[in-house]
This record gives sequence, C-alpha cells and structure tokens, in this order.
Amino acid sequence: MAEGSDARAWEELIPDALGLIFRNLPLQEILTVIPRVCKSWSRVVLGPYCWQEIDIDEWSQHCKPEQLDKMLHMLIDRSCGSFRRLSVSGLHTESMFTLIADHAGSLQRLELPRSEMNDAIVKLVAPRLCNLTYLDVSYCSKIGACAIEAFGKHCRSLVVLRRTMHPLEVDRNYQCQEEEAYAIAKTMTKLRHLEMSYQPLTTQAVLEILSKCKDLEYLDLRGCWDVKLDEKYLKERHSGLKVLGPDIVDHYEQIFWNDWADSYSDSSGYEEAFDDDVIWEDENGIELDGFQVRFYGGGFSGVVTGFDWPPSP
Repeated sequence: MAEGSDARAWEELIPDALGLIFRNLPLQEILTVIPRVCKSWSRVVLGPYCWQEIDIDEWSQHCKPEQLDKMLHMLIDRSCGSFRRLSVSGLHTESMFTLIADHAGSLQRLELPRSEMNDAIVKLVAPRLCNLTYLDVSYCSKIGACAIEAFGKHCRSLVVLRRTMHPLEVDRNYQCQEEEAYAIAKTMTKLRHLEMSYQPLTTQAVLEILSKCKDLEYLDLRGCWDVKLDEKYLKERHSGLKVLGPDIVDHYEQIFWNDWADSYSDSSGYEEAFDDDVIWEDENGIELDGFQVRFYGGGFSGVVTGFDWPPSP
C-alpha cells in the first residue's frame, strides 16, 4: 500500500472480521460473487466464518425439496458445527432433522416453520437441542403436545416460543390444543415471549400458562376466539404482560407489531435463477453437480427490482 494512500487491503483482514462483514450481504452474493474476488475471500466463504447464522427461510420457500437438502447439507458442513442460528422453512425428511441435531452444539435459535416433523422425530432429536433459547415451530401441523413437551423437557433455556397456526388449517380439536398449552405451562416456565395465534384454546388453558410462566412479557393470542381474559385480572396479576388478541388487529396495528413478529415478505417480485456461477462445493471441495438455486426478490421497489447483479470478477 502506497504511503499516504486511503486504500485498504481488505484481503488481509482476519477471516472472522471478513465473515462478520459478508454476513450482511444477500445469500446470492455470498455464494456467487465473494468467492471469486480472491483466494482469501473464497476461503472465508467456504469455511465457518460466514455461517454462524444460517438464514435461508425466504429462499427455502421457493425451492425443490432436493435442492433444500443439498443447500442445508452444504451450509451446515461449512459451519463446522458452529452455527448459532438456523432459519429454514419446509423441511420434510427425518434425515434433515437428524443432521441439524447432530451439529447443534452451538445452536441457540432454531426456526423451522412449515416443516413436516412429527412427534416421533422431535422426541428423537430434542435431547440434542439443549442449548436452544428461541424456537419457532409455526405451521407445523404434524406435531402436538408430545413434541412440545419434549422440547420443553430438553430445552430448559427457552425464552421464546412461536407456535402460530394458519386459520384455515387448524383442526378445532380443543383437547389436542389444550394439551399443548398444558405442556407449555409444565415444561417451559422460563418463557418471556409466546405466540399461539389461531389455536383453538380455552381461557382455562391460557390461565394455566400465565400461572406457571411468570416471566412472560408478551403473549400473542390473535384468533383464539374462545379465550376471554379479564383486563382487571391481567393488570393486577400480570402488569408487565403485553397481550395481543384474541381479536384480530387491523393492518396498521400489525405494522406496529413488526418488532415482535417476523416481517412480512411478498414473494411476488422478480426471480433470478443461476447454476453456472455459484460454487457448490462441500468441505472437501467436491462440486454438487446439477444444483440450481432460485432467489426471489419480493417486496422491493421498482428501482431495486430492476438492478442487475454485477458479473463475477
């Protein structure tokens, strides 16, 4: 570097620092552009430095099952078991849940909405998820009270549970849903944030949760029509608790709650498919042939959606 020059030798940054920087980039750029800049950047992307947080939720909602399995295998391998967060939608095979559990030594935040897991799989893998503090099993219609209890027994540090269901998919089986509520009250007493939207719960089941989960700060009961909580009771016994619902909030109120809930992403935007530029390799440098990835850029303005990605150097 010339004396007095403002240029920085980015390639000389330590891998951990580069990983922190690269994590702020879109997944597409991390996998396609960054590895081709220089060898040091490529080593960072192929190693664990970018993959302490694996968030492929949006992408996973639009890919084929076999593509999802390959992507998840690759990123978990690259993380070398160091990933602290995993967010993926629609997992469907028992082997993938087992893969996650086998590498979950550092995992604290697990988001598996719309997944095909069942009670038996959860009971099998839950003992290896003991470090979880955040769990999202929303729209997972094949699990019930047995799975919730297994998570609660083995994930003793849970402070956030998201168990939101779709209003059109919930079977109004009161006994089943009440059992889930009682399992939460029995095994997840450290919860501070609980979402149970569109669950056919009863008032008694919710009161049981409130009596056992004394640290609750936020409770989402939107669409739980049969729950009737007395405002005076809540003010006297749970003054620090913020309750949303059971009435549905309107669109403008929903925007206010975006800090608590996952932000809505419209997947109707442009699509970019690529299979030539991306480096699909495992930790041994083996290319994953025939692996096509599609990225969806929904919810952006017209200016952004018209932007073309720069060619790889």
